[in-house]
Amino acid sequence: LFVDASYYKIRDGARYVTKAVLVVAGVREDGYREILGARVTDCENEEFWSGMFEELNERGLTGVQLVVSDGHTGIQKAAEAAFLGASWQMCQVHCTRAVLRNIPRKHQKEVVEGLKEAYGSEQRLQDLADDLNARGYRKAANTIERFLPGLMSYTAFPKQHGKRIRTTNLMERVNKELKRRTKVVGAFPNEEALLRLVGSILMDINEEWVTGRRYLTMEKE
Repeated sequence: LFVDASYYKIRDGARYVTKAVLVVAGVREDGYREILGARVTDCENEEFWSGMFEELNERGLTGVQLVVSDGHTGIQKAAEAAFLGASWQMCQVHCTRAVLRNIPRKHQKEVVEGLKEAYGSEQRLQDLADDLNARGYRKAANTIERFLPGLMSYTAFPKQHGKRIRTTNLMERVNKELKRRTKVVGAFPNEEALLRLVGSILMDINEEWVTGRRYLTMEKE
């Protein structure tokens, strides 16, 4: 599963509020992608993600092996409870961004290169964290260590799948298309209007996915 949220303005009387659109996509056993669900919520905390995941389970979702997301703790906790036996993969792109928030600009390129070389090796990631800590970048080191258990999950899957399951790039492209096609609206009059348009766009994306090329080539084939 790939999960993520994007945010939109909704009119609430005389004021505007921000709402989250939670989207879940999956890669099926045959290697094709599919949009599995979307809902509008007040935010993306554990409670709302749990409700989303429970709904998917009630609709018959089974066999979840990996949940790929950013580092939002609400997603992690909800996924752990809803999909027993599945592992969680921290998006490497989001991890890099989080680490760089605590690195001076003049050293960011060096750290990015270090992370690229370290991803895929728990020991190299720990060594990088130790090096950053020794250089006084404790918050950056803590970020790597906090996400370390979730940065290696993709390595348990076929090597040829690694590039496509170690980040949420799939969802980033979905959210980019949602933003592009909802931009003309500005603020939505209500949640229903937002969900109708988002749902229509996601249906178009899903049609392209299930009739296009496989996202992952499965070994059994």
